[in-house]
Amino acid sequence: MRVALLGAGRIGRLHARLLSSTEGVESLVVGDVDATRATEVASTVGASVAPSMEAALDAADAVVIAAATSAHADLIRASIAKGLPTFCEKPLAANLDDTIALATDIERSRIPFQLGFQRRFDPAYREVHRLVKTGELGTLYAVRLAGHDPEPAHEAYIAQSGGIFRDFSIHDFDVLRWMTGCEVEEVYADGGVRGFPVFAKYDDVDTAVATLRLKDGPFTVLTVTRHDPLGYDIRAEVFGSEDSVSVGLGPRTPLRSVEPGVPPPVGPAWKDFLVRFESAYAAEFAAFLTVASREAQSPCTASDGVAALRVAEAADRSLHEHRPVRLAEIPG
Repeated sequence: MRVALLGAGRIGRLHARLLSSTEGVESLVVGDVDATRATEVASTVGASVAPSMEAALDAADAVVIAAATSAHADLIRASIAKGLPTFCEKPLAANLDDTIALATDIERSRIPFQLGFQRRFDPAYREVHRLVKTGELGTLYAVRLAGHDPEPAHEAYIAQSGGIFRDFSIHDFDVLRWMTGCEVEEVYADGGVRGFPVFAKYDDVDTAVATLRLKDGPFTVLTVTRHDPLGYDIRAEVFGSEDSVSVGLGPRTPLRSVEPGVPPPVGPAWKDFLVRFESAYAAEFAAFLTVASREAQSPCTASDGVAALRVAEAADRSLHEHRPVRLAEIPG
């Protein structure tokens, strides 16, 4: 299968390397608004370079979109207009209304489509999903989620990120729905600027917490911060009537115990999401090839993107209005 990769930035560079070694990818063509960047990335993996995004689409049987968020909606529409199976990194679009409209267009097109929530393909998250589905954890009592970035992004990214919940915690919101099989009913969030004043400039925060009430599901708490001096810390803890399990707890967890006699993590700590989830991204693309060839249904649909964004919207509204927000208040 001939695959076009649209976007050759930080994550596009990783995707080029992974796609070039994905079974079933016959050839890879890279397109980017920055031709020099596209050429550089393509040369590292033996891919070809398209002179334009349109030319990349014309040379492909399937498309992977890793361009800037502001370009996602137009590139998705261009791809499905050509009948090309499409993978796109989250989010679908820059705001909720556009996301809902685009998801409707995707579903009406019946073109195979997969959204990039890579945690669904991480072995540990998948094991929790299996344990919940088989009932081995029993009744789910509570879930604790942690998302701690090693350091803030540059100011230009903060300005267009959409805020901590839409940009970062949306992965937690998606994987929470997927792991538990339950929908979020209500969110209460709080947060503030603890270390990096630049976030306040954009009505954003660098540290936040949230509690989530799920319909007939576990009570959930989330902590999220833009700075962890020890490294990239992504964890989930699930407590049930039969067992309790964790994701992200291991020798590379950037967290040390002060209990007497407990050795420190052997490390090195996870550097960032690209390192922590590289194997998940690879598995995600293997799954997409089966979706693109119509051998399997999408494991992460446009509707999943809408659902996760609605939770993020509720969290953001709660943060700014200092009240619990029910999902029924958020358009869907």
